[in-house]
Amino acid sequence: MTRHPKTLAAAFLACFLACFLAVAACAQTAKPAAPAAKETVSALMVSDIHFEPFWDPGKAHKLAAAPASEWKSILAAAPSPDREQQFAALHKSCHTRGDDSSFALYESSLKAIHAQAADAKFATVSGDLVSHSFSCKYQALFSNSSSADYRAFVKKTLKFVIDELSVALPGVPVYVALGNNDSDCGDYQLDTHSEFLSVTGKEVTKFFPAAEQAGAQATFAVSGDYSVTLPAPVQHARLLALNDLFMSKHYATCAGAADPAAADAQIVWLRGQLTAARANKEKIWVMAHIPPGVDPFSTAKKLDNVCGGQGPEMFLSNDKLAAVLADFDDVIQLAIFAHTHMDELRILRPENNTARSKGTAVKLVSSISPINGNSPSFTLARVDPATAALLDYRVIAASNSTGIDTAWKEEYDFARGFHRSAFTASSVSELVTGFTADPSAKTQASQDYINHFSVGYLSPVLTAFWPQYACALSNYTAGSYRACVCTAPGK
Repeated sequence: MTRHPKTLAAAFLACFLACFLAVAACAQTAKPAAPAAKETVSALMVSDIHFEPFWDPGKAHKLAAAPASEWKSILAAAPSPDREQQFAALHKSCHTRGDDSSFALYESSLKAIHAQAADAKFATVSGDLVSHSFSCKYQALFSNSSSADYRAFVKKTLKFVIDELSVALPGVPVYVALGNNDSDCGDYQLDTHSEFLSVTGKEVTKFFPAAEQAGAQATFAVSGDYSVTLPAPVQHARLLALNDLFMSKHYATCAGAADPAAADAQIVWLRGQLTAARANKEKIWVMAHIPPGVDPFSTAKKLDNVCGGQGPEMFLSNDKLAAVLADFDDVIQLAIFAHTHMDELRILRPENNTARSKGTAVKLVSSISPINGNSPSFTLARVDPATAALLDYRVIAASNSTGIDTAWKEEYDFARGFHRSAFTASSVSELVTGFTADPSAKTQASQDYINHFSVGYLSPVLTAFWPQYACALSNYTAGSYRACVCTAPGK
């Protein structure tokens, strides 16, 4: 039978399409699958909350008489008619330089944390939970109280701050380190083996795994330190928290005496923990409050002639903590500090720098407290659960410092803003090397760091001594800092 040309053409087209689709289907089947996105877990980083229970001095005696569980209702009640006048008088008598976190601001931050960190697997609080000039304000309002009354008030304040954060993150482990203000006898003062540390340790560790709770409480009762396993799905990783108040050059016992043995014992404990982690092939996060190394702002403020022989101002009494952290750079994935209230980074390189040495990456977490004129903020991190590496973080900043009608929005994203795939020793080293080589802060990376360092505050000041500041980011001893500053480009 003879087919019509149109029928033959149609049959050919149908055959061609069928073959094409079959080949395409085979090609699609054989096409390698796209690599899966790296699994990450979320973590919250908070620091320098500096909660102010004396924001309304008229409520102070009610707080003192009530358990911490009732504080929220007292603080949320209508303010005293003369609140502002009383608080201004309190500030004046205690020479306070600014305002710490009011109840309204803290609650606003917790609402933002609850909304934006709902998927967090754990949270870190790197110290200073109570307000500045705490003992002075208490004494001004409770002139006839005893030292036991004061200690009880401090402990209730710490409990309130920790409990409120735990409520905002239900079921999420919250790991707390103490800061220099977190004491029952005064700023930068504390006793080892104290009742305060024993009680506070039970509060800090109450949600730890049962198998680790007793051990963590025992070491906390000595000096405020502990070790704890980071939660699943983070694998084979631990957090070591230090109360490095004892290492501060300002430290004294409650009686006002020096006690270098306390810091020495902490270094022994830390080195032992890191040595065991190295043997067990564990990955470690270290958290404390006061960063090691040079205090660049205090150095610049005092106009120290570093190149003329004067030593820079240092955060700690010696370099032992920095040296240990640098020596164990194969074990430590991240070191977290705070204290400056600013969003900063550091790299700690071993003094005997070898080909093996990569250094330890340090993240300084910015503050909730706006006392320095900075915008309150917290940090949302992304962590690789297989390696415990910090891959990225976003800083979330407040639109105002009152906590009233406050919006909390992303200020910047580290990976996107600095074009780095992770916050590692190598990436931080690259950034710091670039900063040091840019004395006029002309590169985009330098400008971005300065702008994000503290939103709307201190940026012009930081620009003015940028070369000196950049040297502090990678030189933790007075000698190496001096060598950097005095040979910096443009010097």
